[in-house]
Amino acid sequence: MRPLLPLLAVALLALEAARAALDADAVRRLGSDDWDEKIAAVERLARQADPAAAGLLQALAEDELQVAGGRVLRLDGERYRDAVTGAEVQPAPEGAESFTVDNRVRGVIATALAALRLDDPDRVVRRDAARELASAASPALAPALGRALGRERDGEVKQLLALAYAQATLRSPEPAARLAAVRALRGSGGPAVEGLLAGLLRDGAEADPAVRREALVSLSAVRHRLAVGELVGRVFSGLSLGSILLLAALGLAVTYGLMGVINMAHGELLMVGAYATWGVQGIFARRWPAAAEWYVVAAVPVAFLSAALVGAVLERAVIRFLYGRPLETLLATWGASLILVQAARSVFGAQNVNVANPAWMSGGVQVMVNAVLPWNRIVIGVFSLLVLALVWLVMNRTRFGLFLRAVTQNRAMAGCVGVPTSRLDTLAFAAGAGVAGLGGVALSQIGNVGPEMGQGYIVDSFLVVVLGGVGQLAGAVWAALGLGVISKFLEGWSGAVIAKIAVLAFVVIFIQRRPQGLFALRGRFAED
Repeated sequence: MRPLLPLLAVALLALEAARAALDADAVRRLGSDDWDEKIAAVERLARQADPAAAGLLQALAEDELQVAGGRVLRLDGERYRDAVTGAEVQPAPEGAESFTVDNRVRGVIATALAALRLDDPDRVVRRDAARELASAASPALAPALGRALGRERDGEVKQLLALAYAQATLRSPEPAARLAAVRALRGSGGPAVEGLLAGLLRDGAEADPAVRREALVSLSAVRHRLAVGELVGRVFSGLSLGSILLLAALGLAVTYGLMGVINMAHGELLMVGAYATWGVQGIFARRWPAAAEWYVVAAVPVAFLSAALVGAVLERAVIRFLYGRPLETLLATWGASLILVQAARSVFGAQNVNVANPAWMSGGVQVMVNAVLPWNRIVIGVFSLLVLALVWLVMNRTRFGLFLRAVTQNRAMAGCVGVPTSRLDTLAFAAGAGVAGLGGVALSQIGNVGPEMGQGYIVDSFLVVVLGGVGQLAGAVWAALGLGVISKFLEGWSGAVIAKIAVLAFVVIFIQRRPQGLFALRGRFAED
């Protein structure tokens, strides 16, 4: 036996070398003028599960393969190498021509490279490859997917591979294989799977009755799951819009709901908070780059104080002299809004500026195949609830809130018992403006910041306050969330413009029927 050991080792090495060598015929066919033959060659190389095949296909996608004298060459900088053996070709060949690759072939190459990445030791790489193949697996890749499925141990990757394998075997000539694939696809909810199953049932594409019956059942299950995912997405989008409307309207609920001031510059106070956030982002980027991901936390008090300062100046300089004169207040605050917009143009420029989401607010949570909840929207929703809780505590559990409610109910009597009504007006207006500044922080995380960004929210803010009941925080919450959800559902059916008109018409009709809003009217107008 001992003399046979060297021969056995040589035979094993030769077998391993033969297994690892690239398919020379497939490499040669990559340069074919027949597109189907070229695609078949790409799929043959993908089935080899060889890193050298992955490198060759990547070179093909990057236009680094050429052919000269019937020999396929790979361009390596200034040198040429044999595409099969990797040996350098000397001297450099003359008349080498590049391969022709169209978008269809590039798509097949991308799928093949994803299949070759299924052997990567990194779980994230395998997961991304399986996710890519789950919507683009061809029947030729079924053997490679089956092998990868058999050795995969990660649960998430294994589920994606099972979906990809089912799609790859859906065109199998064996009815039993197609039947198993249709049943496996029943657990998916992707739009691509819906298209595949619908294609089987269209124009007699599937002849086997059992497969057609199972395909119909699976298609119904997939469509139900897609409908549920779409419903979840719309509800979340509506609640997200409602939380943004709530932040925009909370400050107005104080200045208009409790003080009776029609502040047309409220949108510009949102803009002040957004620009404050942009400024804090720039300071962190220059001074504390290591902590730049947390600039949003520092921007919250800065935005509040900036908007509160602008609000206090506005109250002292303009609104103080116009209490009880709503038309003059409206015109004066509208003029103030124009001044603030022009001031922002002069200081920051007319172009929008970008406020980047921190890494911990990027991405999202995928709750269903077609429903992803963005992290920035989730954070804004939680932030809205925290601001609401803070406003409620201030209004109901502090001396300032007690004084403000006293002035709201009976200003003359509050002044007689020692409440500093004049100073309280300034503080209350500044507080409402500061809350609007917090709304600007949230708006900066979902869009660009510009001089006119707040003007799109002033009408919606008034709608929320009036619909919820003037001076009622609970009413503002229900009105904001309700308008947000209704708007998103209407947008899905009729478009954004018609949805906006419908919401406005609904609010007008509702106020005609119930002038006090969702909750009973309380405020400075209550006694009139």
